[in-house]
Amino acid sequence: MEEIKKFARYFKPYKWNVIVGVLFIFCGMLFGLYVPYLVGDAIDDVKTSLYNKTLTVGKISFHIGLILLISLISAVFLFWQRRLLINASRHIEYDMRRDFYAALVHQPLDFFQNNRVGDLMARATNDLGAVRQIVGPMILYSFQAIFALIIVLPIMLSISVKLTLLMLIPMPLVSLTVKYLGEQIHIRFEKIQEYFSTITARAQENLTGVRVIRAYAQEDAEIEKFQELNREYAERNLKLVKYAAAMRPLLFFFIGLGFVIIVAVGVPMAVRGEITAGDFTAFILYLQRMIWYLIALGYVVNLYQRGTASLKRFNAILETVPTIKDDAEAKQQPPIRGKIEFKDLTFAYNGKPVLENINLTVEQGKTVALVGKTGSGKSTLVTLVPRLLDAPEGSVLIDGIPIRHYKLEQLRKSIGFVPQETFLFSDSIAENIAFGVESGESRVESKNTSSDSPLSTLHSRLTVEKAAVIAGLAEDIEGFEYKYEQRVGERGITLSGGQKQRTAIARAVMRNPRILILDDSLSAVDTYTEEKILGGLRDVREDRTTLIVSHRISTIRDADLICVLSDGKIIERGTHEELINLGGEYADLYERQLLEEELEATD
Repeated sequence: MEEIKKFARYFKPYKWNVIVGVLFIFCGMLFGLYVPYLVGDAIDDVKTSLYNKTLTVGKISFHIGLILLISLISAVFLFWQRRLLINASRHIEYDMRRDFYAALVHQPLDFFQNNRVGDLMARATNDLGAVRQIVGPMILYSFQAIFALIIVLPIMLSISVKLTLLMLIPMPLVSLTVKYLGEQIHIRFEKIQEYFSTITARAQENLTGVRVIRAYAQEDAEIEKFQELNREYAERNLKLVKYAAAMRPLLFFFIGLGFVIIVAVGVPMAVRGEITAGDFTAFILYLQRMIWYLIALGYVVNLYQRGTASLKRFNAILETVPTIKDDAEAKQQPPIRGKIEFKDLTFAYNGKPVLENINLTVEQGKTVALVGKTGSGKSTLVTLVPRLLDAPEGSVLIDGIPIRHYKLEQLRKSIGFVPQETFLFSDSIAENIAFGVESGESRVESKNTSSDSPLSTLHSRLTVEKAAVIAGLAEDIEGFEYKYEQRVGERGITLSGGQKQRTAIARAVMRNPRILILDDSLSAVDTYTEEKILGGLRDVREDRTTLIVSHRISTIRDADLICVLSDGKIIERGTHEELINLGGEYADLYERQLLEEELEATD
C-alpha cells in the first residue's frame, strides 16, 4: 500500500477524468444490469400473454426495442468510461516517464557506475507498462466488480433469498484462490522484472560493443550466452504462467460450482411455482454477470500484483536523491570570469585516495596543463571543477567563491568540457557541435537532418563552422556527402577516433565558455592535426581559462603553467623551459617522447 500512496500523486492532475470515468462506470453498470430484469420481465409477460391469448407482434417488438435501447445507453457509457480512464492512464504514463528521465539526468556519475544501463531501460519500458495497467484496466474492472456487487446482490436477494445464499457457498474458496495465487504472482513477477533487466543490459552491452565482439570473433559465444539468459527468462515466465493461468480456471470452477447448485435447486423451485420462469431466467443472467465480474476481479489482482512489483522498482529510482545537487547556500552568482583555485584539496573515490593536498591557482585567462602517468589523478582533478564529482567543501573555488555556492546550471554553462571518452549523439555533425546551445534558436533544416536541429539562423551556422575550423574538423566535414548535416551514427560510429575528438572540441568551443577543460582530448589525432588544432585554440584560449590534461608534451609546451602529478600529488610545476632545466620527471618524459618520435621517423 505504501507504493500505491506514493503513486497516488500522479492522479491529481487527472482526478476529474477518474471521477467522471468512475461515475460513467456506475451509470453504465446501472443500465447494463437492468437488461437481465427486462429479459425476465419480457419472458413472464410473453408467457402470460400466450396464456391469455393476447400476445402481439407489437408487444414483442416493444420488449426487444426496450432491451436494445437500454443496451445502447449502456454501451455509450462503456465507451466514455474507457476513453476517460485509458486516456488518464496514458497521460499518467507520460508524466511518470518524464519524471523517471529527469531523475536519471540529474544523477551523478557514480549512479551510472552502480546501475547498469540495461536495467534502467527495463524500468523505463517494461516496468512502466505494468504500472500503467494499474491506472486504466485495474480501475475499470475493479469498479465494475464493486458496482456489480452493490447493484446485483440486492436484486438477487429480492428475487430469492434462498438462491442468493446458496450462490455464496463457494465464495470463501474464491477468496482463498485469489489471495494465494495473487501473492505467488507478485513474488515471481518481481523476480522476472529483475531478470529482464539482466537480459536488457546484456543486449545493450553487446550492441554497444559489437566492434569488439566481431574483432575477437565472439559472435557465436555471445549468441549462446544470450540464449542461456533468454532460456532462463522464458522458464521463469513459464513458472509465472502456471499461477496466472491457474487463477481463471479455478475461479470458473468454484463459481461454476455455485452455478450448479443454483440450477439444481432453482429449476425445481420454478417448476413448483415458487418463482416465475422470468425471475429464474433473470437470476441466472445476473449470476452470469457476477461470474464475469468475479473473474475480472481475479484479473485485477493479477494486474495489481504485477503493477506494484514494477512500481517498487520504478520508485526506487525516483527516490534516489542525487548526491550532487544545488546546495542550500547555492544562488545565482556574478558572471564567472574564470579564476580557479584548489585549496588543500584531498579527494578519495570509493574510499581510495586519488588526490592529496593539492594547492593550485589558475588565473583568469591563463592556460594550465596537467601531465603525469596514468592514474596520477589528472582527470579527477579537472572533473571536480564542473562538479561531475564533488570535492570537499571549500577546496575548489571559482572567482574566490566555493563552487558549491554556484547553482549547477550557472556553473556548468560557463564551462566547456571535453572528456577523455568522447560521446557523440546519433545525429548530424552540426547538431553534435551545437549541443548545449540555448534552446529556442531557430534551426537548420535539410534532407538528412531532423527539423529540430539546434541550428537555425545564419549566425548559428557560421558559429558552428567557425568552431569546426578551430577544432581542425572543417576539411574532414567538406569531404562528407551531406557536409555538416552528415549523420554520425550511434555514438559517432561512422567517424574515426580523431574526428570524434575534434567534434567534441568544436562542441566545447561553440559554447564560448569562460573555462575550457580539455581532458586528453588530442590523443587520437596525429601530430600534424594536433598542431593545427592547437593553432586554432591558441586564439580561443587568450581570453578564457584553460585546463589541459595530456600525455603529449607537444600539446602542453606552450601552457602558462605545467603541473606534473604523481600518485595524486603535484610534484613539479613551472613552464616548459623551467621543467626541462629542472631535470626531473617532466624532463624524463620529454626525452622519452623525443626518442619515440625519432624512432617513428626512421621506420
